[in-house]
Amino acid sequence: MYDPTHLRTFMAVAQTLSFTQAARRLGLRQSTVSQHVRRLEDATGRQLFTRDTHSVELTEDGEAMLGFARRILQVHEQATAFFTGTRVRGRLRFGASEDFVLTRLPEILEGFRYDHPEVDLELTVELSGTLHEQLAAGKLDLVLAKRRTEDPRGELVWRDDLVWIGAERLRLDTDRPVPLIVYPPPGITRARALEALEREGRDWRIVCTSGSLSGLIAAARAGLGVMAHSRRLIPPGLFRLPDRAGLPDLGKVDFVLVHGRRRGTAEEAAHALATAVLAGGERLRRSS
Repeated sequence: MYDPTHLRTFMAVAQTLSFTQAARRLGLRQSTVSQHVRRLEDATGRQLFTRDTHSVELTEDGEAMLGFARRILQVHEQATAFFTGTRVRGRLRFGASEDFVLTRLPEILEGFRYDHPEVDLELTVELSGTLHEQLAAGKLDLVLAKRRTEDPRGELVWRDDLVWIGAERLRLDTDRPVPLIVYPPPGITRARALEALEREGRDWRIVCTSGSLSGLIAAARAGLGVMAHSRRLIPPGLFRLPDRAGLPDLGKVDFVLVHGRRRGTAEEAAHALATAVLAGGERLRRSS
């Protein structure tokens, strides 16, 4: 009833919220992407997206289809691997940024290990900037992290707003420097926060530095200051600061998959894991 090709296209649009980005990811024309989505909507008899000239959003039926599509494609790939006799194997060094510590990434990795038991998976959790450095040095095979502004590489998993967050009762004094809770260099959100404040001529002071997301969350919950964070990954107990707080806009942030240079079994394993991450992308935006 549901064509796997149409489901993959639907998932690419759902994860990027852009027909243009989905077309680039899949190597298709935008008209083909629209056609695949339309045929899937015809098959379901439901509207899966609301869209205008400026935005694309999932409907309630689209949200439901997202979960079904992921499971259908996962079973489809398992069946294909079983009957073709293809077995992915080898050592895979995978790096994930601190942003995903509180998401359901472990479920995706668990499913990957179940589907590919002959892959020796090594996980590194670090700052996005550090992971990009390790990938460039040949120490990792695949990285899931935020993309540097100047770096065009990587397959887009999703794009999000970067926002200021803090404790619910936190109040900022506009006459005093902004109290910042930040990752150490080369943290990407750290750099973006400092650049935005300096661009607006706002004074700031660092009240907490930690390489651990848990450390930053503890400081923020204690009301020590504010931190820049992905809007869809705001940790429990913290809240987006309202516009009246007077802090500058931080823009968008891209979460991407970037492959290393190793070939052979590592490349095959990296491709298989990248497929699993893209298929389960909506779960990365949910708390565990």
